[in-house]
Amino acid sequence: MRWLNALRILLLISAMAHLTWEVAQLPLYTIWWTGSTAEIVFAVLHCAAGDLVIMTLSLVASLVVFGRGWPTASTSFRNVTLATIVLGVGYTVYSEWLNVSVRGTWAYTAWMPRIPPLETGLLPLLQWIVVPGLAFTIVRRRLLGSRKNEAPSSTGGSDES
Repeated sequence: MRWLNALRILLLISAMAHLTWEVAQLPLYTIWWTGSTAEIVFAVLHCAAGDLVIMTLSLVASLVVFGRGWPTASTSFRNVTLATIVLGVGYTVYSEWLNVSVRGTWAYTAWMPRIPPLETGLLPLLQWIVVPGLAFTIVRRRLLGSRKNEAPSSTGGSDES
């Protein structure tokens, strides 16, 4: 059940890191300056929950396409990691553009660095490189560490079920 433990750790780290990132980048959104405490708390929790949904769906899609042997096979682990990050970045760029430029659901302050041509915020994009990258790195290191500490199996069976 190595894959289940990897999945649990990955999603737990992602949830904590996305929540932390959302709080840290909050002053770059106008709600920090104009919203009530209740509006700010709701926005942070809503966005962090959304990030976890995006992470979960991106991960599941990546596992469906590249997941054979995940998380123990190096090639599969790398491909799932990259695909999850690409899907997360892609969705985030689209969502930020849609909600800032088209719908006006939220707004950036003048301090948010933006990426042309869609004027998407740089920090939300970096979030989807850094947070999943960190989460996958931690999972990989834990897996490699647990492999070194395991005794060789006398049955020769696989624990990837």
